[in-house]
Amino acid sequence: MKRLRIYISGVVQGVGYRYFARRKAHEVGVKGYVMNLPDGRVLVVVEGEEQKIDKFISWLKEGPRFASVKSLDIVEEEYRGEFKNFEIRY
Repeated sequence: MKRLRIYISGVVQGVGYRYFARRKAHEVGVKGYVMNLPDGRVLVVVEGEEQKIDKFISWLKEGPRFASVKSLDIVEEEYRGEFKNFEIRY
């Protein structure tokens, strides 16, 4: 099991990115949360099996239709198993 903190840069706020991330997380079966940051980036904290997270990351790189993802800054953290689902945080 793996845990990542992912910072997504580009045109990722105001384009449905958080809802897209939540939907894809549910599809692939990973847990955690997504939230907008004050600096215009989106933060995703995700836990799950490595291959599921890899698939999820490939979707995060694409983003929803009106997004323009510039980069993903990925930080690996110690797995905690603290999440019951994947949610949008405000």
